[in-house]
Amino acid sequence: MRAHLGDQLVIESPATGAARRDGEIVGLHHEDGTPPYDVRWSDTDEVTLVFPGPDAHVRHLDHGPPGTDTSEAEPASEAAPQAGAPNPGDVGRRVAVERRRHGLSRGEAARRARMSPDYLAYLEEHPADPTVATLIRLADALGTTVTALRGAGVDTPPGQGHALLHPHLRDLTPEECRTLLSTHGVGRIAVTTPDGRPAIIPVNYEIVDDDIVFRTAPGSAAAAAVGTDAAFEVDHMDDASSQGWSVLAVGPASAVTETAAVRRLVQHAHTAPWAGGKREMWVAIRPVRLTGRRITPADGQAATGH
Repeated sequence: MRAHLGDQLVIESPATGAARRDGEIVGLHHEDGTPPYDVRWSDTDEVTLVFPGPDAHVRHLDHGPPGTDTSEAEPASEAAPQAGAPNPGDVGRRVAVERRRHGLSRGEAARRARMSPDYLAYLEEHPADPTVATLIRLADALGTTVTALRGAGVDTPPGQGHALLHPHLRDLTPEECRTLLSTHGVGRIAVTTPDGRPAIIPVNYEIVDDDIVFRTAPGSAAAAAVGTDAAFEVDHMDDASSQGWSVLAVGPASAVTETAAVRRLVQHAHTAPWAGGKREMWVAIRPVRLTGRRITPADGQAATGH
């Protein structure tokens, strides 16, 4: 069985031949047009992932080669929303933002995601609950993640998903830890405040000459790390796949005060501190120990949540 975007999937009763259900194929998972398909059912307007059985067949429309999108023009809905038009859902808004950020038309984004441009327009303009398979293809086409398209649980902590059926926890090498620290990001510094209380403070950090550096304000909780052996942690969790990693760097923390060194750090910085305010004190941590752990599926288990 092979299909094109826009073809109709028909499921018939084996006894009578009467159509029991039909729907538009709005998403392909293989470039050659073989199953499974994302189908928008005509009776419910819902989109589901379908593995056609022997009672199903494809009603073809006039298309090019399987798996291609022959639509040249942008749907009219690409224009500014008209009064009274349905409001997009959160997923649709994030898809539209990522698509525009990459300078992609709906037609091109739909082609990359192997789905109908009309269905992509529907996702961007209406509250919708696309399948995980659809989100995976969209995330791949837009260079992002399923978690990001879902909003990454903006107001909830990570780890809301279920654990893997057979998780594998392994230690990371120092080289792997350095790779995961990357060039910059957000990490957490553990300190003892001047009043003797423990605290963990999130900060924007940079990696400069293997040092972990961040900006703060004199007298702040994060500044209490200066002159101590500091612990600095960075992690990433993917709720969609129930996987993640963490890296812990331990080493002496010191204030950077030399004018040329401060100027170099300012020029090197990828971003200003997200917290805003006047934060002109630079703190550097020189890691003497790098450790980390990663959770992945055990051999043979699909990399999806349960």
